[in-house]
Amino acid sequence: MPDRPYFISSELGRTIERNGQGLPTISEGLNSVRTYSFEAHFELPNGVREGGGDPFLTLAAKQVTNTGFTVEDIEVHRVNDRVFYPGKPSPEEVTITFDNLYQKKVSTTLWNWFKSIYNPMTGELMENVTTALGVEPRGDFKSRELKIYQLDPHGKPLMTTKLFGVYPKSWKTAEFNYSNNEFHTIEMSFRYDFMDQGTSQSLGLNPAI
Repeated sequence: MPDRPYFISSELGRTIERNGQGLPTISEGLNSVRTYSFEAHFELPNGVREGGGDPFLTLAAKQVTNTGFTVEDIEVHRVNDRVFYPGKPSPEEVTITFDNLYQKKVSTTLWNWFKSIYNPMTGELMENVTTALGVEPRGDFKSRELKIYQLDPHGKPLMTTKLFGVYPKSWKTAEFNYSNNEFHTIEMSFRYDFMDQGTSQSLGLNPAI
């Protein structure tokens, strides 16, 4: 079977040599971002660990799912055809998996954040209040922002994704099982209002990493 042709020039830094899986290898000169090179920095609401950042949540965050937006279609009918225009954007949920670092009270911190929205012991939800903008929930349950840093091989930020108005939507713990010796984890899904992405300089950030 003939080799599949590749249309990426070696001048761009991608070789045409194949690894053991029949895939093109990437030149070290490209310095591709690695999936494990990241940090998630949380700015917690007031009342959850007294607000502010939490370095132990950053340490415990081991996996972050995709972040992104989906823009709805606005369909306009004409005489014999139709055209489309971009409508309102809808942010996708992000799910973060945390190692359950019990000495750092990671589970307690995350549970307190979830309880700021719904208390399962009392059945109470957030109290709503009427403002000039309409009916809004009372209380401090949203994180002002969550920053996800993509790091270079030296641990320095390359790109930063900032999520604004973040709050937990679901809580799920991993199973307990005598048959394995894996670390116990906590998985939480988060909803956010909007996001931005860019270099730390373009976003006006000075991360202390």
